[in-house]
Amino acid sequence: MGLVLPRTLLLASCISLAAAVSTVVADQPSSLGQTIAVGGPHVRADQVVEDSRCQIEHCVWEGQFILRATVSGGNWIKQVDLTLGKPVPVADGMLTLTTVTPDVSSRRRGDDVVPYRFTFLFQGGL
Repeated sequence: MGLVLPRTLLLASCISLAAAVSTVVADQPSSLGQTIAVGGPHVRADQVVEDSRCQIEHCVWEGQFILRATVSGGNWIKQVDLTLGKPVPVADGMLTLTTVTPDVSSRRRGDDVVPYRFTFLFQGGL
C-alpha cells in the first residue's frame, strides 16, 4: 500500500507538467527583418539561407527552405537556422518554421518578386 501514494503523486506531476505546455502560433505572418512574438520568444527573420524547393511538376528532390533567425526572450538572444517543418530547441520548448509563402512556383513566375512571409509555431512551457 505504501507504493500507491508515490505512484499517484508521480502521475499527478506528469499531468500538471503536460497542462503547463503551451502551443503558440504567431497571429500573423512576418517578413524579413520583422520581429514577431511567438509565445514566450520573439523571432526576427534575418535572411534566407536556402530555398531549394522545387515546383511539384518538376520535382526530383523536394528541396528545403532554411531561414536564419534571431530568437530572444528575457535576457537571452540566440541565432538559429530554421528548416521548414523541423522543430529546433529554443529556451524551454521547440520553435518551428511552419509555413513560407509564396510557394516556389509563385516566386519564380514573371519578373515581379513576391516578398517572403513566414509563420512560426512555439511549443513549450510557460
